[in-house]
Amino acid sequence: MSRGDTIAAIATGRVPAGVGIVRISGPEAPAIAATLLGRRPRPRHAHLLRLVDAEGGLIDQGLLLAFPAPHSFTGEDVVELQLHGSPVVLDLALARVCALGARHARPGEFTERAFLNGKIDLAQAEAVADLIAAGSEAQARAAARSLQGVFSRKVEALVEGLTRLRVHVEAAIDFPEEEIDHLADPVLRQALDGLDAELAALLAESRRGARLNRGQQVLILGPPNAGKSSLLNLLAGCERAIVTPTPGTTRDLLHQDIHLDGLTLTLVDTAGLRAESTDAIELEGMRRARAQRDLADLLLLVIPDGDETALAELLAELDPGRPVLVVHNKIDLSGGRAGLRHREGKRWHLGLCARSGDGLDALRQALAEQLLGGAEPAAFTARERHVQALQRAGDCLQRASSLLAAGQGELLAEELRHAQTALGEITGAVDADTLLGRIFSAFCIGK
Repeated sequence: MSRGDTIAAIATGRVPAGVGIVRISGPEAPAIAATLLGRRPRPRHAHLLRLVDAEGGLIDQGLLLAFPAPHSFTGEDVVELQLHGSPVVLDLALARVCALGARHARPGEFTERAFLNGKIDLAQAEAVADLIAAGSEAQARAAARSLQGVFSRKVEALVEGLTRLRVHVEAAIDFPEEEIDHLADPVLRQALDGLDAELAALLAESRRGARLNRGQQVLILGPPNAGKSSLLNLLAGCERAIVTPTPGTTRDLLHQDIHLDGLTLTLVDTAGLRAESTDAIELEGMRRARAQRDLADLLLLVIPDGDETALAELLAELDPGRPVLVVHNKIDLSGGRAGLRHREGKRWHLGLCARSGDGLDALRQALAEQLLGGAEPAAFTARERHVQALQRAGDCLQRASSLLAAGQGELLAEELRHAQTALGEITGAVDADTLLGRIFSAFCIGK
């Protein structure tokens, strides 16, 4: 990509109500700003701008700010026009800027230039998009920490440790005539084991960050008339699903996003599951419910309290290792106890009345514990590609540990190199044009 040209775009992220922003970045930005303003702008100073077209006709009145290179977001000369938020006004302003020498920016090109100019690394660049898309306070705070480099610094610390380890191993390979067996040095084993432990801890943190970033899906399953739709309405705090005494009211998947202890959840209500039905639509609804079951992060099995037959049939269809919250509903009719009753591994049982809300607090707490794994909320956002890169690096370290024990120095050095390459993919230390294009193409215009 050529970075010698000047780009401009209407910022499509969240801006104050009634305000529209046109951003310009590149070598021609100062000249464009001087033409629009009628004089050279003072750096980082708000100038009152009377924006006119080529014939002198007024487009809008707003503010112009200039940020000279390298002290700007992209590391280039940047100019920002703050105008009224009318789409027509912003389109006219963008057309005027492009007529003066800029071109339309591609999605994410501003952040891409910031990365290519060394202002931020790749993980920080992705955090920009995560911050814009944040749907909860926890997501926003975690994305902000990633943008500040919290995640990147942890990765860089691992890379530094790997570099020191590789130097030690390469020295052992390059000087085999030495009487001392460097590969048998206990310091080398301690360093490798320490890196492995640090990487495992970062992987666990990254998984929490990825779950926080993408949100999690909770599937509500159960027999007809067990109270699944009532439970969705209770958790959502609104009448989202239709509730009737007639079995089979819910025919299709119904999605509802909620926020729970800073975590974004997508609740999915499903058709009631039963052994027999002659209704083609209901059968299709049950098929979709079962198909969605394997994609969910957590299952909420809703049964009428005391219906052990229905519970046994539902559990028989599930992998014993799947996390499940069994909600024994309608305790107002059974006289059962509300709240957490007992745990069987990853299967937790709770009593609830979806009609009155009795037991709701215990359910919300159990949801948070199951989805967060009993751990603290994520300290930073992460993505699935980060998790996969850390997993690959961890696999390399596991193989390296075995090779160290066998004294196979050259293969050990190669595994350490592969581990370092995998970590480099996270921050962008490894050149990967295809990866960069895929990442930045998902950004909004003007970012």
